[in-house]
Amino acid sequence: MGTEGLIILLLVGAIAGWLAGLIVRGGGLGLIANIVVGIAGALIGSLLFPRLGIFIGGGIVPAIVNATAGAVILLVIIGLVRR
Repeated sequence: MGTEGLIILLLVGAIAGWLAGLIVRGGGLGLIANIVVGIAGALIGSLLFPRLGIFIGGGIVPAIVNATAGAVILLVIIGLVRR
């Protein structure tokens, strides 16, 4: 992965983590943690959705949607574990 790919990954992760923090009430963890949650969410989304037969498409916007959905799932799980 080149420098461009890394920057895009961090940008998608940051946006997805921020959106997931807005969707899941109280799920915002700060900028760095949101980026990590967004990147982990992208991994979760890319592994889970194709197995469920869900294909969003290619490009930056579908990548953000996919990563956000995965990050929301991750934040819900983190919230359940914290209780």
